[in-house]
Parts: sequence; C-alpha cells; structure tokens
Amino acid sequence: DPELYCPAMAKLKHTVCYWCFDHPSFDFDAFCRDIKRIGYMGLEMVPEEKWDIAHRHGLELVTDIGHASIENGLNQVENHVRVEQELKTKIDKAVRVGMRALICFSGNRNGISEEQGLENTVTGFKRVAGYAEQKGVTLLLELLNSKVDHKGYQCDHTSWGLQVIQRVGSPSVKLLFDIYHMQIMEGDVIHTLSDNIGSIGHFHVAGNPGRNEPDDSQEIFYPAVIRAILATGYRGFLGQEFMPKGDPIRALEQAMKTCSPD
Repeated sequence: DPELYCPAMAKLKHTVCYWCFDHPSFDFDAFCRDIKRIGYMGLEMVPEEKWDIAHRHGLELVTDIGHASIENGLNQVENHVRVEQELKTKIDKAVRVGMRALICFSGNRNGISEEQGLENTVTGFKRVAGYAEQKGVTLLLELLNSKVDHKGYQCDHTSWGLQVIQRVGSPSVKLLFDIYHMQIMEGDVIHTLSDNIGSIGHFHVAGNPGRNEPDDSQEIFYPAVIRAILATGYRGFLGQEFMPKGDPIRALEQAMKTCSPD
C-alpha cells in the first residue's frame, strides 16, 4: 500500500538508479509502475529513449550522467573542452525534461598529483558553472571509492571533493555523497555528512559489503544515517543504487522501509 510510505515521502524524496536493475529481459514499463506504487518519486540515469516511459508513469527524471567518463574527467585539462560541450548539451536536455541535476566525475589520477588534479577540476567546473546556474541545473561531483569499484579515481575522499566545491564557489556545483563509497573509503559517515551538508546536493545508497540492498546483513545502519540526514534539514533526493540479491521489487520495497525511519 503506497499510503504506508507517505509520512516518509514528505521528508525525503526517494529515487531509483536505473542501471542497477537493467537486464536483457527488463520490462521497464512494469518496473516504473511497480516503483511508483511503492512510493518512489523518480528515476536516475535512465537512457534517453526511455524518458517518455518514466514520465508516463508520473516519475521524475532526477539525475543523469553529465559527461564521459568516470576515468577521463575534469582533473585533466585536455578533457575540458569536450566535457564543457557535453555538459552544456546535457544541461539543455535536462531543462527540457525537468531534470534537476547532472553527475560529474573527477577522472582517474593517472599520475596527476592531488593538488594539480584539484586545481584542474576547479578550472573545469568554472567553465560551465555559470551556464548551469542560468539554467537551474545542479552539477554533482560524485565521490567514489578507489579501493573496490573505481581504481585510481581521484575524488575518493570527502575532503578533496569539498575543496573543489569551495573553490568553485557556485550554488550549482555540489557533491554527490554516495554513502556506500564513502563508507569504504573513510567511514564516519554521519559526522561527515552532518558537518558538510551545505556542500552536498544529493545522496546515493547501497549496503556494504557487497553493494546490495541496505538490510541487516551489512555494516551501515541506514535508519541512523537517514535520521542524521533529516536532522540537517535536507529534504532532497535519496537514490537507491544497489545490486539486488533477489527480486528487485521486493528489495526496493525493503530499501524504502529501511530508509524511511519513524
């Protein structure tokens, strides 16, 4: 019964990241119907050819990947012209469909020092931050782990990402705080997100270890994390970005309950 989730939905806006649930026989139309019934408000990173289906089910398109790629991002000056063009094109598309944010990446270190990578990333964001502000779209620099999933990725600690956000100084450039990734890299999730909520524009969720649904088999106690997020006054989007161990709809139902504490 979707009414079960209404009190929580008034606090956080829950979304589902498409890529985790896609497979060769994936019935996206049925999937949209089911997650809407559960109480999810939107989808993230949906292929453009499926945007109309999501909208038909009353689901908001919340984020998309802003540029290629995770490995080759803003920390290399030679990527800046390409990334700027890709982001501006995607910003225009986002405006047309009411999308709120685009996900951006530092890129891998590839021998680039922390300070040089930081400086380059700031320069890259400044090329397009003004355009994002004009269009009302947020650019989200994603924090990813470099231990398990993204070897060599440079923006792998909150402190590094925060320096980028502070130096860019734009209300349209924020962090995407992925709780799973930052649990792997640094832990202390509640303290970190509470102290830095002003620089965070979005959250992603998955269990650790395993990147599966947030349940009692993993080390992150999500009810406490969600309460801490709510205590900051944040009322934005929280995206489920996990690999389901079994039936995906049941996993998403349970994830909604876990991430909707009383």
